[in-house]
Amino acid sequence: MSDSTILVDDPAPHIRRITLNRPEKRNALNAPLRREILAALRVNDDDPGVRVTIIRGAGPCFSAGYDLSANAMDDDQPPAHHTAAGLGSYPRHVTEGWMSIWDLAKPVIAQVHSYCLAGATELATGCDLVYVADDAKIGYPAVRFGTPDMQYHAWLMGMRAAMESMLTGDSLSGLEAVRVGFATRAFPAGELEKRVLEIAGRVANIPTDIVQINKRTVHRAMEEMGMRSAIRKGTELCALALHTDTFAAFMSDREAGLTKALSKRDAPFGDYRTGDR
Repeated sequence: MSDSTILVDDPAPHIRRITLNRPEKRNALNAPLRREILAALRVNDDDPGVRVTIIRGAGPCFSAGYDLSANAMDDDQPPAHHTAAGLGSYPRHVTEGWMSIWDLAKPVIAQVHSYCLAGATELATGCDLVYVADDAKIGYPAVRFGTPDMQYHAWLMGMRAAMESMLTGDSLSGLEAVRVGFATRAFPAGELEKRVLEIAGRVANIPTDIVQINKRTVHRAMEEMGMRSAIRKGTELCALALHTDTFAAFMSDREAGLTKALSKRDAPFGDYRTGDR
């Protein structure tokens, strides 16, 4: 469809690729885009010709995160899945969506170039493998006015790196993201697509009936250690942060313009909106 927020192609046998297609908005994750990603993944899971899916971004970056110009239910279409209303509905909704990728039979690979920020890191967290350009910029700058919807940091990065990320909002390069454990491997930007297709091809060599069990062995182990439960509990802390003076001040600044509010947020740090582009 012409107004689709994703592009879908089959770059190699048994490999399906989803491209986030809002390059003019740096692939900001609004409700239609999130809904189409999850719907396409479910289609792939039911397609016997598909064994692995790659998710990448069109244009200058993977994704700048959630579309802050609109809330989770910013159109008249049904949500990606039902989430109970009330306090914390938004963080529960987006977290449940990305974590549902864990429950798919077939592996999902995130192919990350340039910026992968905030909500985009949550999408990547839900994926089974994450390959990044070595010069990517991966971070959660929203901790400078609020608390993440999906608190994966300690689980993927370890206590010390997670704490630094949560207390500064600073970004990691692709190489740093691999070192701390957020990403699987990093490649030069010009080689990223080729290398991801090579790895996807190796994954696709194994039939789905056994891959889905092997995928679950890793996820079940993480769940036994409490990862899924902790991430769900973290949505309550996210909801609590909405009642802080700092968050209220950001929302007041946002009324004068989102770009201006984000620039004010980042000015003391000299990065993101206010750093070298």
